[in-house]
Amino acid sequence: DDFRLLEEGKQQEISGIGNPEQVPLAIALLFDISSSVSQKGFFQFQQKAAAEFLRLVMKPDDRAAIFTIANQPAMVQPLSPGNVATAKLLTIPAATSSVATAFYDTVSAAAKYLETAPSQYRRVIIVITDGDDNNSLRIVSSTRAEDSASQNGKLTPAAAKVNFDAKHRQAVADVQQATQRADAIFYSVNPGGPSVKLNQIAMRAERAMEAIAEITGGTAFIPDSDADLERVFRQVAAELRGQYLLQYYGNSEAPAGVFRKIQVGVPARNDVRVRARQGYYPKKSD
Repeated sequence: DDFRLLEEGKQQEISGIGNPEQVPLAIALLFDISSSVSQKGFFQFQQKAAAEFLRLVMKPDDRAAIFTIANQPAMVQPLSPGNVATAKLLTIPAATSSVATAFYDTVSAAAKYLETAPSQYRRVIIVITDGDDNNSLRIVSSTRAEDSASQNGKLTPAAAKVNFDAKHRQAVADVQQATQRADAIFYSVNPGGPSVKLNQIAMRAERAMEAIAEITGGTAFIPDSDADLERVFRQVAAELRGQYLLQYYGNSEAPAGVFRKIQVGVPARNDVRVRARQGYYPKKSD
């Protein structure tokens, strides 16, 4: 009774609250192996912390897939039991030469893959990256076009920056839509630490991850230090097992593929803040 849930501005009757312990997880863990985060010692620490997270959070019915974030998306392990996914994660090598980052494309690929998970699974995307994308298709095509225009004298540096920032915003919007279509919660863990706040490009990347997390009901984390990674992963694990799963009957006549906005609140509680998905795409009826 504490909850108030609106769909497209109309209050819905909550039919029940599910137990997250009884709903299996389908996790896509995205691990950045690009050169920006692949200092050898720190890479191995991230790897072990992520593996410990999988061991901590996964139960027998849960499944995890592993993707690497590099110059293009790569699924190195399909949805598998925890012990299989963990073993594969620990075999991923760090980059030994300069490797670009296709962050947006990899998240979109993981979201599309999770759409194939059985409907009874809660879908979760967890990325370990600084999010600084320089090789996704939308970004690369934009950069090439701007370079050509600049060389022809048709685009000033200031105008090029405006266009480039706009392309990043559109790429973020594309990823938000992909994660929402997959009904996935997005979590990011930025290994760059507090120093990312001192760099405009790094903060643009962090804000992008925050925007994706917010719209799906997840969280974007910036660990204070290497050791803080373990605390962050424990917090994500606690959230996944401590969520409220609100159930209600939506509008059966809502057109498939058209986004439906959701608002969740607890009006009687001024001391709490709700994080929840902000909408969904109705599926086609069978």
